Amino acid sequence: MSQANATPRRRFVSVWLVVTIALVALMVVVGGATRLTGSGLSITEWRPVTGAIPPIGEAAWAEEFAKYRASPQYKLLNEGMSLGEFQFIYWWEWSHRQLGRLIGLVFAGGLLFAAVTRRVTLGEGLTLFGMGLLLATQGAIGWIMVASGLQPGMTAVAPIKLTLHLGFALLFFGALVAFLIHVRPPRSETPRLSAPLRAGAYLVLALTFVQILLGGLVAGSRAGLTFNTWPLMDGGFAPSLDGLFAVTPWWENFVDNVALVQLNHRIGAYVLLIAIALYAFAVVRAGADRATRRRVFELLGVMILQAGLGVATLVMVVPLSLGLAHQFGAVVALALAVRNVALAAGGTSQRVRERRPGAVAQPV
Repeated sequence: MSQANATPRRRFVSVWLVVTIALVALMVVVGGATRLTGSGLSITEWRPVTGAIPPIGEAAWAEEFAKYRASPQYKLLNEGMSLGEFQFIYWWEWSHRQLGRLIGLVFAGGLLFAAVTRRVTLGEGLTLFGMGLLLATQGAIGWIMVASGLQPGMTAVAPIKLTLHLGFALLFFGALVAFLIHVRPPRSETPRLSAPLRAGAYLVLALTFVQILLGGLVAGSRAGLTFNTWPLMDGGFAPSLDGLFAVTPWWENFVDNVALVQLNHRIGAYVLLIAIALYAFAVVRAGADRATRRRVFELLGVMILQAGLGVATLVMVVPLSLGLAHQFGAVVALALAVRNVALAAGGTSQRVRERRPGAVAQPV
């Protein structure tokens, strides 16, 4: 790649990554809406290609509705549902799957174009290809999740599979954000932080990821519809041990017992807030540069806002608007945590930046 056209070539990669990141964030929110509206099991087949075309005409809709009426969810939960009500939940699930198809096309098409036109290096291309495999795996897990809800006696998908589906989406999202920072680092110099502060950044990221997964378990088990008070839960900090471990074997309580599932998400929020507050204090005490302090306090601010949204969502018994806002807040928090790690670990003072045509690239 010549120095003269390096910047325009990389600009395509940057725009492509930003578009993909935005689509994945939208996908997570639409997935949340699909879950909150009870729409996830409305399409009972997995047709990656032909499923992109929705039912057209009365006969096609009648056929699709008949498939849903044969499902356990309809028989046990939605018997008597009208065609209009079915169409409402169908369009949510169809939109969710359509977004998945669009993300796959945008990512694969952009990667192919970038590779053919040599806008990425071989190493970058292999990294992006690995991310593509991650995306494909996430899509396959989505169908495994849906299939779990179509088993006899089931009216919803398995919480652990929903959480796994969400987790792979977040891994892909986080990888996109990190790669975008690699391609387009901040213009201002960002020094590499000390080893303890780098470790703190990784810890905050790990806690953020785990906390979102705990939220996925809350969503999958509908634990947010219970114990709708805060800060108390069942009249105290936590329900009794008998209530928390009422399911046998005991380890299934961490997935299937709504009391323990919700308590874990609450405790996760407390731990995460304390961790990011201590990390921010350590950054200030270490005399970090202004850009570093700013990004850490942006992360802290989003975490506080996200905690407030979580409390409001709980006490108001999960209204759709707040539930989606809370889910979007989790995506934003993860993006900021990934950005913090990428810049803390690598900085930009260690990189060679792109220069204007004719300029000589030097370390800054």
